[in-house]
Amino acid sequence: MTLELLSHIYNSSLSIDVSAYIGTPLSHLFLAAPPLHSHIADLFANVVTQAAPTPSSTPVVPGTKSSKALGLAPSVMVRALTLGAVAFVLGLIIGKPSINWLRDHRIGKHIRIEGPERHQVKTGTPTMGGLIFLIPLVIVLSIFMDIPRFPSLLLPLGIVISCGILGGFDDLLSTVVRDRGGLTARFKMAWLFIIAAIAAWILYAPNLLGHHTLSLPFVEKPIDIGIWYLPVAIIAIVGTANAVNLTDGLDTLAGGTSAIAFVSFGIIAYLQNQEQVVSLCFAAVGALLAFLWFNAHPAMVFMGDAGSLTLGALLAVSALMTDQWLLLPLIGLVFVGVVVSDILQVLYFKLTGGKRLFRMAPIHHHFEMLGWSETQITMRFWLVSMLAGMLGVALALAPPP
Repeated sequence: MTLELLSHIYNSSLSIDVSAYIGTPLSHLFLAAPPLHSHIADLFANVVTQAAPTPSSTPVVPGTKSSKALGLAPSVMVRALTLGAVAFVLGLIIGKPSINWLRDHRIGKHIRIEGPERHQVKTGTPTMGGLIFLIPLVIVLSIFMDIPRFPSLLLPLGIVISCGILGGFDDLLSTVVRDRGGLTARFKMAWLFIIAAIAAWILYAPNLLGHHTLSLPFVEKPIDIGIWYLPVAIIAIVGTANAVNLTDGLDTLAGGTSAIAFVSFGIIAYLQNQEQVVSLCFAAVGALLAFLWFNAHPAMVFMGDAGSLTLGALLAVSALMTDQWLLLPLIGLVFVGVVVSDILQVLYFKLTGGKRLFRMAPIHHHFEMLGWSETQITMRFWLVSMLAGMLGVALALAPPP
């Protein structure tokens, strides 16, 4: 293909009558000699046309590995990236006013006494900053995306609103009403379970979205798991929501790793011809980048439970909509590591009568106690997320032997 393209360029260039332009000043070539630049423009147009892949109109079942699946029109990605840029701009616009509103209403973070000493300077930093990316995401989903054409987008929109309200209520109780200490763990988990159960049913129901399969690397066709899809979806949504919530312990950590995970599933959705999921993922990325603008160390605002619970649940729903949910633990490797470190710390403490496996859990605080700076930890965790995302996309594309 490359040799043919170069040959086309060479042969086309021979058709230019150079003698007609001999003696013409260089500054006049593109002003006084329209035929020359017109010919060059036509040449480049032909080159681009031949180099661009021809989109496939073949419908694709999510999770299949057929080479015909790699064929969404480039305009779909252009639209998705543009929506991400729109979400970013909206987030920047509402960012500072949101932070001022949170500060004026004293919705500030309370730092645990048993936490790292360096975190004490963060006391009073406005929390519930998830509003900075949740509001743009709701606007983009409800106004700029074609919901009549893609009614499945109502599910992620409902996740954003419901989890945002649940997490926001917890943030308010733990900051404004300080003696409450936020929602109880049981109450929050119960409502999160209800939200996940409703989402799982919408995903599974044959008359709704009709997802009930498991896609495996190196396997051509997805495996039908039937009714077992429901508990899997519930565990994925609840587990990822709590995992991202635990990861939100350092500036930019949860936001950055979540953005990387959304990019990965956005690419997978693009390769599966799932236009609505592509737009959803990159809109989330754009909104998160706006939040990271204000969350960069030293953070002006924290996302709070309003942001972290919503991000985790939305990421799980995106993975479930691609039927590549088995790759969620890999693409979200940092989230898994954080949860596992917390569980191991508790188990080891109970089994050994008070000894600790890590200096502090979750694991990002362990590295803080080892002397790593906050920026070092977040950047290195970002790198791990990028590598995990690359491997996840590679496995999603892995052809059968």
